Amino acid sequence: MEKLLDVLSACLGQAFEDCGYDRSYGKVTVSNRPDLCEFQCNGALAAAKAYHKAPVKIAEEVVGQLGGAEAGSEKENIWQETAVAAPGFINLKLDADFLSGWLGSMAEDEKLGCQTEEKPQTIVIDYGGPNVAKPLHIGHLRSAIIGESIKRICRFAGNRVIGDVHLGDWGLQMGLIMQAVKEEQPSLPYFDPDFTGEYPEEAPFTIGELEEIYPAASARAKEDEEFSRRAHDTTYRFQNGDRGLRALWKQIIRVSVTDLKENYRRLNVDFDVWYGESDAQPFIPPMIERMKEEGYARESQGALVVDVAEETDTKEVPPCILVKSDGATLYATTDLATIVQRVEEFDPDAIIYLTDKRQNMHFTQVFRASRKTGLVDDHVKLVHIGFGTMNGKDGQPFKTRSGGVMRLEYLIREIEDAVYRRIMENRTMEEDEAKKTAAVVGLAALKYGDLSNQASKDYVFDIERFASFEGNTGPYILYTIVRIKSILAKYRANFGEEAEKQASLTAPILPAAGEAERRLQLCLAQFGETIDAAYQELAPHKICQYIYELANAFNQFYHGTKILAEESEERRESYIRLITLAKRVLETGIDLLGFSAPDRM
Repeated sequence: MEKLLDVLSACLGQAFEDCGYDRSYGKVTVSNRPDLCEFQCNGALAAAKAYHKAPVKIAEEVVGQLGGAEAGSEKENIWQETAVAAPGFINLKLDADFLSGWLGSMAEDEKLGCQTEEKPQTIVIDYGGPNVAKPLHIGHLRSAIIGESIKRICRFAGNRVIGDVHLGDWGLQMGLIMQAVKEEQPSLPYFDPDFTGEYPEEAPFTIGELEEIYPAASARAKEDEEFSRRAHDTTYRFQNGDRGLRALWKQIIRVSVTDLKENYRRLNVDFDVWYGESDAQPFIPPMIERMKEEGYARESQGALVVDVAEETDTKEVPPCILVKSDGATLYATTDLATIVQRVEEFDPDAIIYLTDKRQNMHFTQVFRASRKTGLVDDHVKLVHIGFGTMNGKDGQPFKTRSGGVMRLEYLIREIEDAVYRRIMENRTMEEDEAKKTAAVVGLAALKYGDLSNQASKDYVFDIERFASFEGNTGPYILYTIVRIKSILAKYRANFGEEAEKQASLTAPILPAAGEAERRLQLCLAQFGETIDAAYQELAPHKICQYIYELANAFNQFYHGTKILAEESEERRESYIRLITLAKRVLETGIDLLGFSAPDRM
C-alpha cells in the first residue's frame, strides 16, 4: 500500500506536468494551517522562479487540472476542495469518500499501510553497553530505551536487525575483581597454578557480593599502589590466557549476565547477541598487523596511530590511537576490531551505535579509521546516535537524594510506585491487580517520558509528570487504548461476539459524519508517513508525537459521539471498525516504542 502523501503528490505532479511544468513541483505536505486546509502544495512558488511566471498563475492552472483527478483503477475523486491562496499556495481538502475508502484499505492491510524495504538490509545496532560486575544505573537507561525502539522500527520496516549489548568485560575491572577475590578467598582453585581438574560449577560469589567487590577494589587501587600493581598483573595474566583466571572470568560473566538479562527484561529490552569486548580481542593482532603492513598506521611518540583528520575539518580531529606507548590497546582499538568481527559474521549494510553524545569525537575517529583502512566497504553505513542527558528538576544530571547515581531497578520501582498511587486513588481494582497494572503503566511512563524527546537533547526526568494519566504521557496513551478496549467489550456484551467481530473486521468505514470524526480519520491516514519518517530518521520521538495527536483525536471523537447508542446500525458498525483501527494503530505505535497496554487502568 502506497503512502497517502505519495498518492496525493503523484496527483499534483501529474497536474503540474499537464500544465507544462515539471512534475517534481507537485509535492504535497500536511497543512501547517489546519484552519485553512488539510493538505497543501507550495510547488508553484518554486516553479515561478524556474519558469519566470507569477506563482499564483501557475497555481490557478494546476488547480484547474485537479477537477478530474482520479485515484487508481477505482476512479475515485480525490479532492473535495481545491483553492489558491496568495502568493501561490495550493490548499487541498480530501474527498470524504476517498478518505474513508483509504482507511478501509489501511484496515485490511496487515501493516496498516506502512511500507517495507524492497531490498531488506542487515543492520547491527550496538546499544546497552553495560560493564559486567556492575549494576545497571540510570546512565544505561537512554541507550537501552532508544536502541530497543530503533531496533523495532528497523525490523518493522522489513530488515534483518541484530541487537548487540556490547558488554564491557575485558579491562582492568576484571583484574581488580579477581585480585580482590583472591585476597579474600586464596584457597579457591582458580588461583592454584597446579590445579588441573574441573573448576566448580557454582560461582564463589553472588551478584550482590560481586557488585560490592568492584567498587571496593577500585577505591583500594587508588590508595594502595601495591594492590594496584597486583591487579594490573592479574589483568595481564587473565588477558594472556591464564587457565584459572579465565575460568573465574567466565563465572563473573555468567553471574553478571544473568542479572543483566533480568534487569533488561523488566525494561522490555531484548538483545539478539550478548557479545562483549572480549569477543573482539582475537581480531586485534591481525588487524593491527595489516594496518602496519599497508602503511595506514604510524608511530607517534611511542604510540601506534592512524591519521583521520581531513582538510575540510573545521575543528581538530586527533589521530585514532591503536596502541599506547606502554603497549595497551584502547576503546578505539576494540571498536575497530568489533567492526571487523561484525563484517565477518553478519555482513551488515549498516551499523548503528547508541551512546552519550559526548562520545561523538570517538566515533568520528573510529568511523574514519575504519573507512580509511578498508575495514568496511563504502556501502556500509556507520551511524552514531548521540543522546543527551537525563536531568533532574534542578537541570543537573539525575541523582539519588543522597547525590549518588541511582540504580536502574530503584528508578523503575519509584515510577511504578507513583503509578500505583494514581491507580489506588481511583480505587478501580484490587491491590494485586493494581500492582501488576502499575508495572505495565510504569514502564510506559518511563519509556514514553524518554522517547518523546528528540534523542540528542537533554531532558528533565519528572516522575510525577511522567506518571500522570493526562497530558503528553505514556499513561495517557495507554488510557486511550484501554478506553477503546472498554467500548469494544461493551459492544460485544450488547450485540454479541459475532456482531463485534463482524463490525470490527469487515464493516465498511463510512465518510465522516462530523468534524471530530473527520479529524480522527485524517490522523489515522497519516500513520504510514509517520512510521516511514521515524525509520528514515531513526527518530522514535516522531511516533510519540503522532500517537499523542491520535489519542487526542480519538478522545475528542469519543466525547462528542454516541458510539454505542447510535441508532443507525450501519453507522454504528462503521464507528466500531474505525475505533478498532485506531486501537491497532496505537498498539502498533507503542510496540515500536517498546511497551504495551493493560486491559484495565
